[in-house]
Parts: sequence; structure tokens; C-alpha cells
Amino acid sequence: MDVLTLFVLPALVGVVIGIMSGLLGIGGGTVMVPIFRLAFGMSPVMSTATSLFAIIPTSISGAASHIRHKTCIVSLGVAAGLGGALTSPLGVWLAQISPAWLIMVAAALIIGWSAVKMLSKAFKLRAQKRAQQEGAGASAEAGADDADPAPAAADPAPRKLTRKQLLIGVAIGLGAGVASGYVGVGGGFIMVPLMLSLIGIEMRQASGTSLIAVMILAIPGVIEQALLGNINYTAGIAIVVGSIPGAVIGARLVRVVPELALRFVFGGFLIVAAIILVLNEFGILG
Repeated sequence: MDVLTLFVLPALVGVVIGIMSGLLGIGGGTVMVPIFRLAFGMSPVMSTATSLFAIIPTSISGAASHIRHKTCIVSLGVAAGLGGALTSPLGVWLAQISPAWLIMVAAALIIGWSAVKMLSKAFKLRAQKRAQQEGAGASAEAGADDADPAPAAADPAPRKLTRKQLLIGVAIGLGAGVASGYVGVGGGFIMVPLMLSLIGIEMRQASGTSLIAVMILAIPGVIEQALLGNINYTAGIAIVVGSIPGAVIGARLVRVVPELALRFVFGGFLIVAAIILVLNEFGILG
């Protein structure tokens, strides 16, 4: 294989993944697994292993940013990460003994779920935008009658979690670790909603806390995949190299590109990718 196929194309894919991550805050695993499988022809196990390998440096970069800006709960992230570190090798082992089609079906279900969530949020954002536009006139009139505008709400003081909440975090990590090792995704799709519902942290803290957990829980799974010889290091490193400038570009495009349209387009892309992944695995595409 030539340099273009080995490094340049994966690096370009990494740029796209980085841009999407910077714009939408999505994890790269949902994109990398189908691309590795469909575009680069990797086996299901190698696709998930290489994705898991590439997730670690990107999650470290994201987690460092959240820690710096204090938009995460470090203790909870570490607790969930340690829980996931115990079970991510189990996910890798399950992938080794599972039929290839089952791994890809599981990955397709996760990708499809992520797409549905993205599209659902897009519809909500569109409804909110319409409501704001319709109420703009009334709000302006009401504002004219008020002499003193209400002060902006201050950020809540940092919370110290109880031992019970941290143990719940460990339990959440246990489940995320299995999923991460099995299908090569970070596990945020499990951790974020459970941290919100079971522990009660704020949404703005959940993403960063999840990234802290991911950078910890993925390590044992990657080590096991490396020992088994399942990782395509060239493609994985190229993806990471491309995703770094891509994330910077994405962060700068946030104020320029309409998020609503982007969510609809990318959500649709993920649904198509999930469907093709399943059809390809069962030989329906030829």
C-alpha cells in the first residue's frame, strides 16, 4: 500500500473527525469504526481496536481543556474511569470470541443511537429557535417596561460528591468499560446520560467528566488489543495527527457554521453509516 492510503487518507479523516468534535462535541469512535471498516477494509476487531487506540490521546487533550476551564468533576471522572478500566479488557475479550457480524451490529446500534440523539437535539433546537423568534417582539416590549434587568445567574459553587455518588460513578464506568472495549468507542454515550440522571451533575460538567473517565478506562483495553496484535498503528496515529488541527478548526468554526444544519447533516450521515455497516456485514451490498 502506498503512503497516500497508509497515512494521508487516515490523516484527512482525522481532520474531519476533529472538526466535527470541535463543532458538536462528539466522540470520534462513532465515526472511526464505520470508516475503518467500510473505507479502509479493516476487520471488525481491527476497526474497533484502532478506534480505541486513537481515542486515548484525543480524550486526554479534551479532558485537559475541561480541567483547565473547571467544567468537569475530576473525582467522578476518575471513579468512573477506574471502574471502566476493570471491565474494558472484558469487552476486548468478548470481541475476540464474538462473531464479526455481532461486533458490527453492536457498533451500528450505538452509532444509530448517537445519530437519533443528535437529530432529536436538532429538532429541539429548531423548535426553541422558532419560539424565540415568535416571542422576540413580546419580550422586547416587556423589557422596555422593566427598569432593572435581572442579573445573570452565577456559576454554582463546585460540588463535593458523596461516597455513594462516587460509587455510582464506579458502577457507571463498569458498564461503559465493557462497551468501550467491545465496540471501540469512548463510552460517553453511556456515561453522560447516567451521570445526569443518577448523580445529578450539570450537563456542562458531564462531557468533561466523561472524557476524564475515557482516558483512564481505555488504557487497559488498548494494552490488551496491542498484545493481541489487533491495532493498525499507522492509521491510528494518522487519525490522531489529523484530529488535532481539525479540533482547532472546529472550535473556531463554532461561531460561523450553523449548528442546527450541521446536526441534521451529520446525524443523517451517521444513520446511513450504521445501515451500510449492517448491510455490508451480512453481504447484502455485494
